[in-house]
Amino acid sequence: MKRIIIGLFIFGLTTQGFAQNPIPLEEVVLVYTNYKYLNSTDAEDLPVAIDELQIKAANFDIKTLDIYQDEYDLYDVYFIIPEGRILATYDNEGNILRTAEKYKGLALPEPVLLSVLKRFPKWSITKEVYLVNYRESEDAKKMYKITLENGDKRIKIKVDDTGVFL
Repeated sequence: MKRIIIGLFIFGLTTQGFAQNPIPLEEVVLVYTNYKYLNSTDAEDLPVAIDELQIKAANFDIKTLDIYQDEYDLYDVYFIIPEGRILATYDNEGNILRTAEKYKGLALPEPVLLSVLKRFPKWSITKEVYLVNYRESEDAKKMYKITLENGDKRIKIKVDDTGVFL
């Protein structure tokens, strides 16, 4: 029994000596054709699914569409997930010109939540919608539409992504 244990121990040490040598790989660089869109719409507190949807919209190649022809100037493409949707308008080169995005049921970022709770302390948040409008020549406009309730009273407010009321 002792010999078996010692044999297994030695066998275990020798198999590590025959491990594969690492092969150096080439560096991979990701290039986003619509990096301006991604930089403008980037938000810290968004769920992973929404970040992935925005990356998918940024990397979408309109030349893969069945209806693609060089003579058309604009292409509208919808990207839909259960949490929301993006309507992106591309030019014939594949650059995003504008988007209209709508997401429901997201957790509010801390600056927005603190701002709402400070101004409406006895109200409860019942519904929130996150809207993003991007245009190529401008920064993205980010806004939250929030429904508040206090007993039988209901109000709707608009807040930007920094907590400023609109």
